[in-house]
Amino acid sequence: MEKETDYLRMLLPDSKEHIVEIEEYAELNRVPIMEKESMHFIKQLIRIKQPAKILEIGTAIGYSAIQMAEAHPSVHIVSIERDADRYEEAVRNAERSGYADRLHFHHGDALKMKDLIAEHGLFDVLFIDAAKGKYQQFFEIYEPMLHSDALIISDNVLFKNLVADPDHDNKRMNKIAAKIRRFNEWLTDLDGYETSIVPIGDGVAITTAKDQ
Repeated sequence: MEKETDYLRMLLPDSKEHIVEIEEYAELNRVPIMEKESMHFIKQLIRIKQPAKILEIGTAIGYSAIQMAEAHPSVHIVSIERDADRYEEAVRNAERSGYADRLHFHHGDALKMKDLIAEHGLFDVLFIDAAKGKYQQFFEIYEPMLHSDALIISDNVLFKNLVADPDHDNKRMNKIAAKIRRFNEWLTDLDGYETSIVPIGDGVAITTAKDQ
């Protein structure tokens, strides 16, 4: 897998300067952001889908939101971040990116922000990349705010390969992986939806409603 990842990353275009700065900040401050190959894949999905509005659960420092804004020139992104410091850094990064007018960041707990987010109307894409044990709750809360043909993207669904192959010496990580495994099983069995899990980066699940 490491050789495959290195090969995929070798083929990626160079990141813009403001993206490189965010990547360097994330590495220095140990902020989890998407793997480059996963981010490039999601940007390609955005280009194909051409959504008007995206809802992101888990802003972190704005890395993925800024890149999704870059992928489609008219998309507006609403994003929620619970950590105050990361939220403030995301706002600063948005201003530096030049996409601030299309990035709408909210500070708070996504489990408690349903009414506020509903004011933005219906979304074309839901992107879940926050607390791993809460993925199902995020899905259930915000799925009613999606258009019928919306795309639902869940990141980290293979979680460092521990979902498929637990490390029995790391109980904490195995516990997180077990929560994701339960989410994957729930998601792939969910009535009315089809899900494919793509083994790129840390694993990306793509979910769409079945044709009625």
